[in-house]
Amino acid sequence: MTKNITTDPLHETPTDLEKALNANPKVLEKWNTLTPLARNEWICWVTIVKKQETRTEHIKRLSEDLLKGKRRPCCWPGCPHRRPSAKKYFK
Repeated sequence: MTKNITTDPLHETPTDLEKALNANPKVLEKWNTLTPLARNEWICWVTIVKKQETRTEHIKRLSEDLLKGKRRPCCWPGCPHRRPSAKKYFK
């Protein structure tokens, strides 16, 4: 059964991320407390990678980081859709 996942104005929540959020109620609860901007940052951080294995690792790390209280992805230049200056990092 799918739980309520708060949606975002810029990025749609991808299916693999939805499954991960629905698999752990505590992670989903943390996700739903994030601001739309923070959710967009996480979604972009998960989807911008090229390899499926990296994407899977990002989803796992997203879950772990949210449970640790982190609200944004660490150590990346930010969503290039929001920050034009970050586009140079994503070719």
